[in-house]
Amino acid sequence: MKIQIFIIFTAVSLLLVSCKTKEQPESLTQYVDPTIGNVSVLLQPTRPTAQLPNQVIRMYPVRADFVDDQIRFFPLTIASHRNGELFGVLPGTGNPEKRTWKNRQTYDHQLEVTRPFFYSTYLIDDEITTEFVPGNKSAIFRFTFPENGEKRLRFNLVNTGKWEPVSAKVFTGVEEFQGMKAFVYAEFDTEPKVLIEENGTPEQPVGKPVLWADFSESKNPVVQLKYAVSFISAEQAEKNLKNEIDGWEFEKLADHGKAVWEETLGKIQVKGGTEAQKRSFYTALYRCYERMVDITEDGKYYSAYDHQVHETDRPFYVDDWVWDTYLAHHPLRMILDTKKENDMLNSYVKMYEQSGWMPQFPLLFMDNPAMHGFHSTIVFLDAYRKNLRDYDVQKAYEGVKKNATDATMLPWRNGPKTALDVFYREKGFFPALAPDEKETYPEVHGFEKRQSVAITLAHSYDDWALGQLAKELGKEDDYKYFNGQAANYRNLYRPETKLMWPKNEKGEWIEIDPKFDGGPGGRDYYDENNAFTYQWHVQQDIQGLIGLMGGREEFTKTLDQLFREPLGRSRYAFWAKFPDATGNVGQYSMGNEPSFHIPYLYNYAGEPWKTQKRIRFLLDVWFKDNIFGIPGDEDGGGMSAFVVFSSMGFYPVTPGLPIYTIGSPVFEEVKIQLENGKTFTIKAPGCSVVNKYIQSAKLNGKPLTKTWFTHDELMNGATLELEMGSKPNKQWGSAPEDAPPSALIFN
Repeated sequence: MKIQIFIIFTAVSLLLVSCKTKEQPESLTQYVDPTIGNVSVLLQPTRPTAQLPNQVIRMYPVRADFVDDQIRFFPLTIASHRNGELFGVLPGTGNPEKRTWKNRQTYDHQLEVTRPFFYSTYLIDDEITTEFVPGNKSAIFRFTFPENGEKRLRFNLVNTGKWEPVSAKVFTGVEEFQGMKAFVYAEFDTEPKVLIEENGTPEQPVGKPVLWADFSESKNPVVQLKYAVSFISAEQAEKNLKNEIDGWEFEKLADHGKAVWEETLGKIQVKGGTEAQKRSFYTALYRCYERMVDITEDGKYYSAYDHQVHETDRPFYVDDWVWDTYLAHHPLRMILDTKKENDMLNSYVKMYEQSGWMPQFPLLFMDNPAMHGFHSTIVFLDAYRKNLRDYDVQKAYEGVKKNATDATMLPWRNGPKTALDVFYREKGFFPALAPDEKETYPEVHGFEKRQSVAITLAHSYDDWALGQLAKELGKEDDYKYFNGQAANYRNLYRPETKLMWPKNEKGEWIEIDPKFDGGPGGRDYYDENNAFTYQWHVQQDIQGLIGLMGGREEFTKTLDQLFREPLGRSRYAFWAKFPDATGNVGQYSMGNEPSFHIPYLYNYAGEPWKTQKRIRFLLDVWFKDNIFGIPGDEDGGGMSAFVVFSSMGFYPVTPGLPIYTIGSPVFEEVKIQLENGKTFTIKAPGCSVVNKYIQSAKLNGKPLTKTWFTHDELMNGATLELEMGSKPNKQWGSAPEDAPPSALIFN
């Protein structure tokens, strides 16, 4: 009974965080459900991460996914998004010598509480309640055991390392991974007996000792653990803990976390819509704050980009996947968090200075050579044109230009250019191999292949961004060269198919099945998707693409067909080869990043009502507020940012061009609180699943027939008013002058 009373008291003291129906109506955290998407379509699920926005401590129960009813352990933090955990703890009542408590603990889904700032679960076999609240680089676990019986905590290492007791209640740990170290400093509120098993058991590989903390002699059923991590030293981890947590004020830390999240989510306030739509929206917004993370500690940070500790007077951020985040995640921060985005871009510049290369996937421990393209170039252009320039712009330009001129374009490879890169610059396309033709260049990744069409399209866009940034900075020769390179995509456009098609080194078309050829993920020619997705991968010259396809009417017919084109085989056969291409509507793949902008392309061809129809359909079908509510790999904010933008009613189709094209808002009113003190408002009275079509529009009280508005208009605090209806107004936004401007300039 005492345990039950204690648990009830805990729930009350946490402002009823475990009871959605009793939360105050003005609370926005009540709409955040970290379990949304916890069961994936095919690949990676989301995780119910408890953390503060853009901070190092990220904790979730380590399990296969939400369907799994056993937890392996609770990490003290993670190394990088989807790149492994660091340290781990698991409570139990078993005897370590008898191995009665091994690798996992069973939990009850209905007794699990997930909030951005609080996590709790009940381990049903051993009757243990586990609770967690995060700080920035510190956190507290609270374990409530049965009143009578054994009480133990098992601490494991994920990587090679060691544990070291410091005093009766204090211990430290270190893990070595990817050429760097992570340190933890931890303290109990109750003195345990400590046993360290060095190696030699089936559950414990050599070099990964286990620390057992036994509290069985204590009469108190509650054990608390507070700790902090550091990437500098154990001594710095101790300082980090003392800087953040004083005493054992679990509820105080939870209250602080809730307040931080309420303020963060409150940057966007909505009215109208359904409860489900609010849950999907605010959960997506919460996920946008998982990355990047600030790793500064007391005015310094350890950088894996030169393996040195640096002094700093501003935050240093790591953990970003630009292939996923340049499309919507970075652009969203350029609206909501301009200071933070400036600091992140400054971190990119510092990483370039430290390593010699502008990173693309700057993880905590390395620039991961993942995917393809130099899309940090696009982010820097986008930021510059949106007046985010609080970093060394000239040094940033130097770095992105070096990538374009000196680095290899080969996917999943970092390093200097190869003969294939020289070919691209000379011929204007990346050459492909015929099906079953043997690879002759050893630098090509054995699984990722050449991705010849995807690379040509990606670098056409990257070069456009580099040329435009050169123009902004007065570098006219660079502008002329790289802006010309932006048209390289045209070299792979095959008119009779209206698709982007591979060529061999002789410039001859390679005959393929555009739906299915190219090996796993189509990687010989494309990447994770087939030709029907990459057909539209020309954000830097949409009007040019419309011209290639024969004009607006042919363009929209082809775009219509994308959403209707059959897979041409069973879904299981298609997904066996294209597991990333999920969330299908015809050949359209909602579950992968290259598709995000495609539904908005109707705006460029005079049929914006089709954009409105498609966007609302895609949101309604694929982004439900349940464990299946993400149609593909979410990638730590990459896909969630699409949901945030599209639910508000606009989207940045071409990052690097400071405009937004209008879709169809989910909510009757959206207010974005800007850092400059102004508010951007979208009003769409009566909008609903039926009333999704724009009848007319006003911007600051003046009639608006254009299907777009500028970043400056947004940041100046404009009001966009949309009259909504149940049937399309096919005249609104249909004139050529109403379409968003084309980005590419050839002179």
